[in-house]
Amino acid sequence: MDFDNQNPNPDRKEPGQTPGPFKGNRAALAVFLALGVLFSALFFTNEKDPAQDIPYSAFLTYLDQGEVDTVKILDQVDIKGTLKGRSGNTALFTTKIPYVDLTLLDKLKQKDVKISGGERAASPLQLAIEFLPWVFGFFIIWMMLRQVQGNNKAFSFGKSRAKRYVEPAKKITFDDVAGQKEAKYELEEVVDYLKSPQKFVKMGARIPKGVLLVGMPGTGKTLLAKAVAGEANVPFFHMSGSDFVEMFVGVGASRVRDLFEQGRKSAPCIIFIDELDAVGRTRGAGYGGGHDEREQTLNQMLVEMDGFETKDGVIILAATNRPDVLDPALLRPGRFDRQVVVAMPDVKEREAILAIHMKKIPVDPSIDSVRIAQATPGTSGADLANLVNEAALFAIRRGREIVEMSDFEEARDKVMMGAARKSLFITEEEKRATAVHEAGHALVTYFVDHMDPLHKVTIIPRGRALGLALALPEKDAYSHSMSWLRDYMVFAFGGFAAETVIYGETTTGTSQDLRQATDFARKMVCEWGMSKSIGAISYGQEEEPIFIGKEIARHKDYSEDTAMKIDKAIKQFLDEAAGRAIEILTTNKDKLEKLASELIVKETLLDADIKSLFGFPEKHPKVEAQA
Repeated sequence: MDFDNQNPNPDRKEPGQTPGPFKGNRAALAVFLALGVLFSALFFTNEKDPAQDIPYSAFLTYLDQGEVDTVKILDQVDIKGTLKGRSGNTALFTTKIPYVDLTLLDKLKQKDVKISGGERAASPLQLAIEFLPWVFGFFIIWMMLRQVQGNNKAFSFGKSRAKRYVEPAKKITFDDVAGQKEAKYELEEVVDYLKSPQKFVKMGARIPKGVLLVGMPGTGKTLLAKAVAGEANVPFFHMSGSDFVEMFVGVGASRVRDLFEQGRKSAPCIIFIDELDAVGRTRGAGYGGGHDEREQTLNQMLVEMDGFETKDGVIILAATNRPDVLDPALLRPGRFDRQVVVAMPDVKEREAILAIHMKKIPVDPSIDSVRIAQATPGTSGADLANLVNEAALFAIRRGREIVEMSDFEEARDKVMMGAARKSLFITEEEKRATAVHEAGHALVTYFVDHMDPLHKVTIIPRGRALGLALALPEKDAYSHSMSWLRDYMVFAFGGFAAETVIYGETTTGTSQDLRQATDFARKMVCEWGMSKSIGAISYGQEEEPIFIGKEIARHKDYSEDTAMKIDKAIKQFLDEAAGRAIEILTTNKDKLEKLASELIVKETLLDADIKSLFGFPEKHPKVEAQA
């Protein structure tokens, strides 16, 4: 799909359209050719001077003989004059003074020669050199005036920068958007209204004036808008929220007026505003007070969407991933009547998204897209498109003409965890410490009841981490039980416990694990009511962004005594998790050392490798701690 505001045929002049770029180039070429002809005429058509050029010595001889009648000295270098013969005839002559002749004037006076002076006439080349800057100056001014008259960009700050959708050869439709059934259903209703509004008018129904697409980055909000453009046979205008705001006061409001004026002239039509939060943030908290440029732009948008001058037939689509910062006036009925949530894809939708993108590359028929979808929880459609592209790049680097499962595994690890830093030099002591740490994370997953199964463990550095133990859920989960949270904290303490059991002390590598476990414990106490000593109550106001005028830090709405109880409850959860992890790994210290040694040799182990190493059954309940 392409958004463009140019005529597909630039040489064809539509009503109100300026000449295309090729015509402008031809006009400039014609001007240069005309200048070339003019200077050629100056050089080649200059009339030849009829005077005879004589040597200076001959001139002095004629002067001594009294045959020189008149002279005109030019710049004390050239002499032009007339010679008079004995028969009374005259002849023109020219000569150059080759040296400084101080006696020349005296000789001329003695012979009664008529003397005059002047300046030499400029040559055609000199005229051309002096004339060229003026020519180029006028040419540049002419081009600027032509640009202003044609596109009017030099003085069009208040004009809308919306691009009108031009239908390409292969347009994007709803079939190209995997999943998002509810979102597509809502938008299909808008398209249906634009195609046949009579049936809605007959029933007295009013279609929503504005539809706001809300979702995390990469979920496909803009893609859905493009699909609407592909489905609806009406004009479609596309503009970003940041295109409204300019450094000049009043420009944004003027662009809003111009955009909606274009829409009314083309009604019925669709106007799509991407990243609406760039212009639609809550008023009253900007740096410029209540009269800054952004708020004036927002006020004009509110008036245009539901003011006295509104007309039917213009539907506004907008996309944002920050609906919490939008002004409430934008979200009321009559403006953005409907909010469509574009959610992160579930496992089935991820499988469908992968299938769409895998059609574009040659893949091995044995590739299990279901397994890839299950191994990529929490990824968006953009992440999955990037994953498929990275897999194709890995296959190219390895000299293959078909993408295999190993390429997708490597691409998934790169997208989710960062690129492998295989060239990083690590000492043997630090490598073993990393293997012990990651082996601790991996091993505890086999001795807890509610933890997600281990997928792989590696000591290959990726991103800022020296190693990683990855546990993936067997199915998508949108909420977690207290039992799962407790087991996850045990998993988080696995590295800390392994270092304690093997070395008797810990390293700085446990910082991220401790931060994650502490965050879970604090939410269990303060937000989710999972502490028996504190009870089912929520403490502390959630963090809010400062630019909408709310607190940036957690608001302490409880007493010092309650704060002490909260700290005690958090510490109790953390101590319990750490104690369980240390107990499991102390009991299974031999398995911990064996797994760490195997990691040092192979660097990466899958769940099946660990089960084979220790004889764990393929499908089994969690192993008892004393095993």
